[in-house]
Amino acid sequence: MEQGSNGTQYSTSPALQLLTAAMTSREAYIVLNMLDEVGPVRVRRLLDVFGSPERILEAGRGELMRVDGVGEEVSRSITGWRQQADLDAELARIEKAGVRVVTREDADYPKHLRETYDPPLVLYVKGALSERDAFAIAIVGSRRTSLYGQEMARKLAFQLARLGVTVVSGLARGIDTQAHKGALQAKGRTVAVIGCGIDVVYPVENQKLSEEIAENGGAIVTEFPFGVQPDRQTFPMRNRIISGWSHGVVVVEANLKSGALITASFAAEQGRQVFAVPGRADSPLSKGANKLIKDGAKLTEDVEDILGEFEYLLPKTKEEKPQAPVHVSENEANVLEVIGEEEVVMDEIIQRSHLTSACVSATLLALEMKRLVRQLPGKVFARRTLN
Repeated sequence: MEQGSNGTQYSTSPALQLLTAAMTSREAYIVLNMLDEVGPVRVRRLLDVFGSPERILEAGRGELMRVDGVGEEVSRSITGWRQQADLDAELARIEKAGVRVVTREDADYPKHLRETYDPPLVLYVKGALSERDAFAIAIVGSRRTSLYGQEMARKLAFQLARLGVTVVSGLARGIDTQAHKGALQAKGRTVAVIGCGIDVVYPVENQKLSEEIAENGGAIVTEFPFGVQPDRQTFPMRNRIISGWSHGVVVVEANLKSGALITASFAAEQGRQVFAVPGRADSPLSKGANKLIKDGAKLTEDVEDILGEFEYLLPKTKEEKPQAPVHVSENEANVLEVIGEEEVVMDEIIQRSHLTSACVSATLLALEMKRLVRQLPGKVFARRTLN
C-alpha cells in the first residue's frame, strides 16, 4: 500500500510499476494529456489522491474509480494508456521538431494561466517563454474583418508591444493576424496560442507569420499533441488559454457568432478585464464588440484605455535612460506639418498634404503607432503631447 498527498491509501500493480519505473513526471503528463477522456480537472483531482502523474498511471482501475469524477470509462483509459498513447513516438516528434514541453510543475509555466480553473497539463512551445509574459494582454477578433478593424488591431498591438507588454492572440485570420503583425512591427514580443498540434499550421497562409513569431523572440504554443487537427472543440479550448494567460482581453471586431466572444466569456469567468473597440452601429462585424460594451466591457479607443487599468503592471524602465529619437519618413513629416498644433479632419489633411487618401490613411496609422499623433472622434487628428 502507498499513501497519496491527501493521506489516502492506495495500491499499485507491480506490472504497471515496472512500465512506469523509468518514466519522468514530464513524460507522465504528456501521456495523460494524450488521453482524450481525462482532462486537466480530473488530473487535478487524481493528483490530490495519488500525488504525482506517474502514480496515476500506476494505479489500478478500482483505486481510480474511487476518485470523484473518475468513472469506468476514464479509469479504463488511464489503465490502458499504452493502447492510446505512443509515448516513444511523441517524444521522438518533440525532439525532431526542436519543441519544448512545459508542465505545470515548471517555473516558466505562465503564472496567470496556472491559476485558472483548468490549466493545460502541458504546453508544447516552439520558440521561448519569457518572464515578460507576466505582462500579457490578449487581442482577438473575427476572421472576417474591415480595414478599420485590422488597423485598430495592428495599432493597439504595436503600442502595447513597444511598451514591453506581450501580445497574445490565436494566429487566426483577420484580427489575430494583425495583432501578431503589429507586435512584430514594434519589435516586441507576441505569443500565438493555436488550436491544433504544434506541427499543424492553421490557416496555412500564416506559415511564414508563425515562423517569424518563433524566430523573433516570441512563441507558438499549444496544449494539443502532434498531429491534432483544428475543429470546433479545439478552438474554444485554445481560447481559454488565451484569456487565462493574459491580464485582459481586447476584442477589436467581432460579429455575434465570433469565437472572440467565447474568449471574452472565459476572460470574465477567470476574473480578467474585458475591453472592446467600438464599431459602426450598422455593421454586422461590430455587433459582438458593441454588445460587449453594453454588457460592461471597457470601451477602448486607444492604448491609454488599456493602460489605465494596468499601469502598475507595466515593466519598469530606467527614467535616466534617454529615449531614442523617433524617425519619421518624408510623408510622415508632411502630415505632421499639416496637423501642426491644431485638430485637423482627415479630408483637410489629404487636401493640404497633396497625398492620396490611401497614403494619408497609412501615414496617420504609422504616426499613431509611433505615438506622435492621436485620433479623435469624427476622423479628427491631433499631435500627441510628449511627456
